[in-house]
Amino acid sequence: MTTIESSPVPHGQTSTNPTRRAATIVGWLFVVTYVTSIAAKIGFYPPLFDGNYVTGPGQDSRVLWGAFFEAVLIVANIGTATAMYTVIKQRHPNLAISFVTARVMESVFIGVGILAVLTLVTLRQDYAAAGEQSAAGLAAVGDAFVALQQWTFNLGPAFVVGVGNGCILGWIMYRSGLVPRRLAILGLIGGPLIIASGSAAVLGLIEPGGAAQNLSATPEFFWELILGIYLIVKGFQTPPSASSEQDAVKDASR
Repeated sequence: MTTIESSPVPHGQTSTNPTRRAATIVGWLFVVTYVTSIAAKIGFYPPLFDGNYVTGPGQDSRVLWGAFFEAVLIVANIGTATAMYTVIKQRHPNLAISFVTARVMESVFIGVGILAVLTLVTLRQDYAAAGEQSAAGLAAVGDAFVALQQWTFNLGPAFVVGVGNGCILGWIMYRSGLVPRRLAILGLIGGPLIIASGSAAVLGLIEPGGAAQNLSATPEFFWELILGIYLIVKGFQTPPSASSEQDAVKDASR
């Protein structure tokens, strides 16, 4: 007969489930990514895209707060990847690495966008009093940095997210049973839609940031939000295979 020995818990202390703790961390970090991404958009729009920001009066404080929220978003993105990796690496090691890589690449694009925005603010502050002769050149430079910021969004949150958070994470959650499969299907639907709309935007088939692209992002939007809330409230489910193995071990120890 096989017996399983468990380490005694010191008197006055309670054992902590590391998987439950990881689920709570991942859930809150997903909520942070949700909040900071919206806050960054509020900071950037419309100041950066309403008229000529570099030679105009500008709203530097608002735009800088938007850049700050995007920096926090990068931290939360990488946090979700590393915390999730500790849970899924045993079941799907290759996909776990792929998810971390996709999350990092998304953060790289966001980081380039932050640099573009900070450069715009610096140009506006340094050359706000420029004469009319140089204003035209500054406006062209400013438009270039605004375009760069827009394209980093189209290649990061509007494309790579579909690969990482949608297809890869959605498939891992669906196969592992760590969350309800009906929830994971949202990711499997949202991921391909974002990839398709992001590809269409890059190829000039649809307007980047237009109604079609925003509509296609709706399933992914709700997938990430509901996943974060679910993990905070419920934590990861015990997959059926894992529960069967646990029952078999208990039966063998009797």
